[in-house]
Amino acid sequence: MYYITETTKPFDQAAADLEATVKQHGFGVLHVHDLGSTLRSKGIAFDQNCKIFEVCNPVQAGKVLATDMRLNMALPCRISVFTENGTTKIGTIRPSHMLAMLSQEAALTHISSEVEAKIIQMIDSAK
Repeated sequence: MYYITETTKPFDQAAADLEATVKQHGFGVLHVHDLGSTLRSKGIAFDQNCKIFEVCNPVQAGKVLATDMRLNMALPCRISVFTENGTTKIGTIRPSHMLAMLSQEAALTHISSEVEAKIIQMIDSAK
């Protein structure tokens, strides 16, 4: 269900490299949530770093929504750069698994597999 890989890069470098590779693969970064900073700003003792990148390819998103509009609640795709026990990791929930759980539309299998392949390429390029 998950695709997570470790990197030897520092957290900030991995996040910057992910943002650059997302654009190189024809996707856009819609927003970056700095979850670690947000939690700390609310007084939560959170020692890890975590940035969640909302990424989207408008052509693929349009195909998904044309097939099953309810899936707007699952878009955009998210890729996280985070630290865990001193290690920087980059990961995502596999779109093919997530959409299969949310919709039985056969056309989504091909779309989600294409998107997943691109996201895995992005993660591997950024690590």
